[in-house]
Amino acid sequence: MKKVLCVIVFLFSFLLVGCNLGKELTNTPTKQVEIFLNKYQILDKDVLDDLDQAISEEEDFDGSSRERYRQIMKDSFQKLAFQIKDQKEDGDKAIVTAEVEVVNFGKVLSASRVYLESHPEEFYDEKGEHDSKKFMDYRLKQMKENYDKIKYTIDFHLTKRNEEWKLDDLSKEDLQKLQGIYQY
Repeated sequence: MKKVLCVIVFLFSFLLVGCNLGKELTNTPTKQVEIFLNKYQILDKDVLDDLDQAISEEEDFDGSSRERYRQIMKDSFQKLAFQIKDQKEDGDKAIVTAEVEVVNFGKVLSASRVYLESHPEEFYDEKGEHDSKKFMDYRLKQMKENYDKIKYTIDFHLTKRNEEWKLDDLSKEDLQKLQGIYQY
């Protein structure tokens, strides 16, 4: 009986120490940024929920273009690559600098807008009025055929709350860079 009790106490202690050690290994600013960026690569539910929210707010999408855009973005998220370049801590604040490589949709979106301005007649309906669906189809086709990548350096800001490092909200510009839709 003593042996069983000793084994139980040992296993409980081992699990307790192991869990705390695991928490300490993931409770660094750098690790939190890595976890965040990996969520894009693995298409984490939170990332997909945010994508769906953004898509639902876009008025130019119809059902099929909404799904095509969603698939294009999912494919690009899985191609995201990153490298942590630096970490600076100052008390309960930290900045982790990462270089991210993403599919360059910003270039495609800008080029599509320029094309629309120089060839508006290609996007007219039978009444001679602008047809946003035709333009959306054109833009999505350009995005799907785009394989160009671009690298950005992003500073991720973190704050330590209750002894845990938490990522601060990204700026709109940094979020667009991460998603590859930043237009420079």
